[in-house]
Amino acid sequence: MAEWLKRPTHNWRILNNTAKHLYKTPIPSTRKETVDRQVKSNPRNNLIHGWHHCGKGRNSRGIITARHRGGGHKRLYRKIDFRRNQKDISGRIVTIEYDPNRNAYICLIHHGDGEKRYILHPRGAIIGDTIVSGTKVPISMGNALPLTDMPLGTAMHNIEITRGRGGQLARAAGVVAKLIAKEGKSATLMNYDIRQGLKNKAAAATTSSEVGEAVASGGGGRRLHAVAALGL
Repeated sequence: MAEWLKRPTHNWRILNNTAKHLYKTPIPSTRKETVDRQVKSNPRNNLIHGWHHCGKGRNSRGIITARHRGGGHKRLYRKIDFRRNQKDISGRIVTIEYDPNRNAYICLIHHGDGEKRYILHPRGAIIGDTIVSGTKVPISMGNALPLTDMPLGTAMHNIEITRGRGGQLARAAGVVAKLIAKEGKSATLMNYDIRQGLKNKAAAATTSSEVGEAVASGGGGRRLHAVAALGL
């Protein structure tokens, strides 16, 4: 047997004291590949359900109107808490997980009353951090509060368009909106040509973390089968 086949293929080297690990292997498919060991894929059964993709780019007559749709790996939909309506109940980040239905990571929150929910993962938040939602909560990473309680210049994501409906703006990975003006009962956001009601809620001082940020892929197979490799 060739000598290089006897070498271990999963030797790790930690990058800059972070959760990013670097493969040390001569195999082309994993050479110079990095993985984020903090991110898991272990969805809770009561927070997921099946998702049937219908249409596959076809209209009501069955004619293809959007090309290159269909196929792909099966996915399970994660129920994300976009409303953040657990007022004044602190929660702890337990896991950071991959979601195949969006380009941002999600994290599992264990609230003080025993309820468990998924939210969009704020960039920079780590396992063990505490977040809270309410009207008089501090302006810190991951906390959710109305726009009326945020100072000008606050960076935020997951912003409501209609009060109580849940966040609909700035939900993609790396997207951030900034509060630049308040006038009467409305607020103006940078990066969005829209005026929001001051009572609408948003997650403060953060953006959504990006899937694959600073993570290198060793080969095309990992990119092609990324959903299957993460165990759905």
